[in-house]
Amino acid sequence: MTFRRYAGLTLVYNLAVIVWGAFVRASGSGAGCGRHWPLCNGTVLVRSPRLETVIELAHRTTSGLALIAVAALFLLARRRVPPGHLARRAAGWSVGFIATEALVGAGLVLLELVAGNDSMLRAGYLAVHLTNTFLLIASLTLTALWGGAVAPVPRVPSDRADRRVVWGVAAALVVVGISGAITALGDTLFPAESFAAGLAQDRSPTAHLLIRLRVIHPIAAGITGIAAILGAWRLSHRIDDRALARWAAVVTGLVLVQWTAGTINLLLLAPVALQLVHLLLADLVWLGWVAVGAFATTTAEAS
Repeated sequence: MTFRRYAGLTLVYNLAVIVWGAFVRASGSGAGCGRHWPLCNGTVLVRSPRLETVIELAHRTTSGLALIAVAALFLLARRRVPPGHLARRAAGWSVGFIATEALVGAGLVLLELVAGNDSMLRAGYLAVHLTNTFLLIASLTLTALWGGAVAPVPRVPSDRADRRVVWGVAAALVVVGISGAITALGDTLFPAESFAAGLAQDRSPTAHLLIRLRVIHPIAAGITGIAAILGAWRLSHRIDDRALARWAAVVTGLVLVQWTAGTINLLLLAPVALQLVHLLLADLVWLGWVAVGAFATTTAEAS
């Protein structure tokens, strides 16, 4: 198996683990192992586990395998990728972010920021968790994109305005992801009986802050989606690169699909299955933008 293919498979596997982690939150199974980590309810082998325990254990197991897979990716990069190659550097970033991902996950359990906890500390912790997850996805994506036999180098000449577009949209996507994670938490903890009831909750001055923050996400997602489409179009027309043009089209399509999924998710009061689809699409939009940024700021050179 080539290094690039292994990096791609590692990325896909980590996306699956991330979606399963969202299912743990949406199903209220985060406390399935109690306040214990890495052990589950203080034991290695759980007898007659509850469904919540099975779900949480499955997440911990798959997360552990993800850590091993990323560590193997790093070691493989050390063997097959020459020093100074950007793919080798990105593989190193991946190891760092998968390690902090494990620590953040452990903190959620040890601080009991799971299940029915509705504190703003949990919301803030989720913001950190989402940001780290996005950085992990970005690192794995760059490892896969840059992991071929041709070494990428910074694109010259590089337009400063183009770099501002890349980083500006990236920052906006992180903010939208954070608002989405907080919105999903509010939907899980304070489910509405109907769409009208949900709107009433959002407008109520006595509602929990997690509920009143929900209105931010669709607005931010709409504005950022437009910025991503326009930014991708601008970069693909200014820079003559077929891969960049393809990824710009992918980002545009994903944003449109994500808007549709988000609208349906809102109208159907955020069923668990749609929440997971919505999260996966958000991760794919982010992945697509990382690819756009990579091809906009680097080019290939024979190694």
